[in-house]
Amino acid sequence: MMPENKWFAIINPVAGHGRALDDLPTISRLLREYDIDCELVFTEHKHHATQLTVEAVRAGYRRMIVVGGDGTLHEVVNGIFIQKEVPTTEVQVAVIAVGTGNDWIRMFGIPRKYSEAIRAIAENHTFLQDVGVVSYEESSYRQTRYMPNVGGAGLDAAVIRGFNSLKSRGHHGRLLYVLSLIATFCRYRSTGMRIWVDGEQVVNDWVLSTSVGIGKYSGGGMMQTPDAVADDGLFDLTVISKIKWWQVPKALKCLFNGGIYSLPQVSFYRGSKIRIESSPEVPIEVDGEQLGTTSVEYTILHRAVQVVVSERFLRGDLLRSPRPRSRYGVLTK
Repeated sequence: MMPENKWFAIINPVAGHGRALDDLPTISRLLREYDIDCELVFTEHKHHATQLTVEAVRAGYRRMIVVGGDGTLHEVVNGIFIQKEVPTTEVQVAVIAVGTGNDWIRMFGIPRKYSEAIRAIAENHTFLQDVGVVSYEESSYRQTRYMPNVGGAGLDAAVIRGFNSLKSRGHHGRLLYVLSLIATFCRYRSTGMRIWVDGEQVVNDWVLSTSVGIGKYSGGGMMQTPDAVADDGLFDLTVISKIKWWQVPKALKCLFNGGIYSLPQVSFYRGSKIRIESSPEVPIEVDGEQLGTTSVEYTILHRAVQVVVSERFLRGDLLRSPRPRSRYGVLTK
């Protein structure tokens, strides 16, 4: 019988350009200092974290630590939903961030400093967050993924493709996503899209990019869905229409300061089910992972996974008052 308080730590050795492996001695020492009993296992290939999670839950583990980035967390969450041993809400997930973007932890105030992140695990402040079920086209088949943070279609996904290509060629740095955004914007064209929110068509127009968020942050600190609430049972949907090249500097500033909805080219919607179709098909991404193409459908699972968060998040210190808005309509500006 697995001890109730034992953790299963999944380590992505290539996360953060190898930082997970370089810093593992420090992380292991801190886990011991905080009396966190855990089994350490390394991922060996893409999607291995999903497989390891399924096997760990079957073996009796109910506490998972992700030592990696947003991509590793995405795989672990998908493993929690693939396993059928226990309800997903009975498995805890904690993150020690060593990735490139580390966007999910920003939402919940989890520090990047190892000692503070591990102290949060020891204090065990938990929160039930929503998860999105994403249905999309890939290789002429419908596929399904589970999304704990943010996904997008159009320019957003094309930028991720460029960003991942740059990383695979050995480039890195805090501005890598911004460089990919600028380079992709110069050659990307708006697409005719139709979008439905909870069965009501809200968009039938030329669209540059869409973002669907449970969390606030993506792209290394950008806020494409700055007012998202992680347990309200609703997605925040940001739709960006055509933007001229000279408007890009202001748009970038608004992406980082949370003011994206002040731009006249941006519309806001909110709902528990979102469907996006386009002609021609455009790429999609989920939690920074390149997937297939439109059409894509997002369905919310309310308070579906248990995550370890910071105490200040639970106190409400990180919340900011959302702007007035309609559930099904455009943001009230």
